[in-house]
Amino acid sequence: MLPFSFALLIALTWNFHAQVNGPRVTHAEFGKLPGGQTVDQFTLTNANGMEVKALSFGCIITSIRVPDRNGKFDDVVLGYDNMDGYARNPSHFGAVIGRYANRIAGAQFTLDGKDYPLAANNRPNHIHGGVNGFDKKVWEAKEVRSANGVGVAFSYKSADGEEGYPGNLSATVTYTLTDANELIVEYQATTNKATPINLTQHSYFNLAGAGARDVLDHELTLNADGFTPSDAALIPTGVIAPVEGTPFDFRKPTKIGARINDSNEQLRLGNGYDHNFVINRQGPGLVQAARVFEPTSGRVLTLSTSEPGVQLYTANTLNATGKGGLVYGLRGAFCLETQHFPDSPNKPQFPSTILRPGQQFSSKTVFAFSVRPL
Repeated sequence: MLPFSFALLIALTWNFHAQVNGPRVTHAEFGKLPGGQTVDQFTLTNANGMEVKALSFGCIITSIRVPDRNGKFDDVVLGYDNMDGYARNPSHFGAVIGRYANRIAGAQFTLDGKDYPLAANNRPNHIHGGVNGFDKKVWEAKEVRSANGVGVAFSYKSADGEEGYPGNLSATVTYTLTDANELIVEYQATTNKATPINLTQHSYFNLAGAGARDVLDHELTLNADGFTPSDAALIPTGVIAPVEGTPFDFRKPTKIGARINDSNEQLRLGNGYDHNFVINRQGPGLVQAARVFEPTSGRVLTLSTSEPGVQLYTANTLNATGKGGLVYGLRGAFCLETQHFPDSPNKPQFPSTILRPGQQFSSKTVFAFSVRPL
C-alpha cells in the first residue's frame, strides 16, 4: 500500500463528507445570555469542507476552518468556547461593529446643525458603537441559499437614540460561503433620520491556526499608497500621508513584524499597527485591498471590499484565554477591518458616512482563502 499521511486521511474524510452532503447550513442553540435570551450558532459548510460558524449575538464569527497546503483543516480565527466569553468579549472577537466602527473624537458629532453626544467608552472618545453597540445585540437570523452558496442573514432594528445615534436604523448583515472558499459579507441599512453609519467585521486572524503563535512572520500586502496618521488618542489628524519610505508601506509583500518595532512616532502611539489605510481605487465596487500569506501552512487570505479604507490592527495589547484554553498573546493575530475612515463625522474632508432617509447603505467585503504550494 502506498503510504499517506494522517493529515491527508483527515482531509479526504472531510472532503468525502462534504461531497456526500453538499453545501449546507445548519443551526443549533449555542447558549444563553445572562438575561436568559437564547443565542443560536449557524454553521455554513461548502463542498470542499470549509466551515464558518456565526452567532445570532453580534453576528460573531466563532470559527473559520480552512485547509493548509497539505489539506489539514485548522480554525484560523480567535474566539471563545462558550457564551460567557462572548457576552464579555472585550476584544470584540469576530463581531460586527456598529452603528459606527472605530473612533469618534470627543464622543460627539454635529449633524445638520445639531450636536449628538455619545458614550465616551474610549475616553475621551467613542469607539465601536458605544457601551452596547451592535456587537452586544441579539439579531434576528434566517438561513439563506443562493446561486453563490449557503449563508445566514442577520437583521437588527436600532432605535432612534440608541447609544446616542439619531434615526431608526434597519440593518442586515449576510454571510455567504461559496464553493470557491470565499466568505462574502454584505451589509445593508436604511434609516428614517440622517445618521452616521460605518459597519465592519472584527475577526482576529492567525493563518497558522488560532493560538499557534504570533503573526509577525505573516507576509502582508496592502493596496494602499496612503494612510491616515493619528494623534495620541488614535484619532486621525485629518491628513492622508504617503506610505512610501515609512514602516506603513506594504505595497509589496512584507512580514508584519519586519518594521513593527522601528523608531516611528505612529508605531509608538499605536504600540504597533492600529491604523486606517486608504485603499487605491479608480471607482466604486469591489477592489482587492489586502493579501496575507502564512509561510508554514501555505494559507493565503485575499481581502476585497467596496469600502474606501481598511484598518490594520496587530493585536497590540492582546492577552486572553480562548478556545481550548489557548492563550492569545501580544500580536497573536491581525485584524483587517474594512471601513470608512475613523472620525469621519468630524472630518468633512473624509468620505462621508452619513446615511439619509430614502438612501440605502450597501457595503461588501470578500474574504477569499487559498493555499500556496511549496
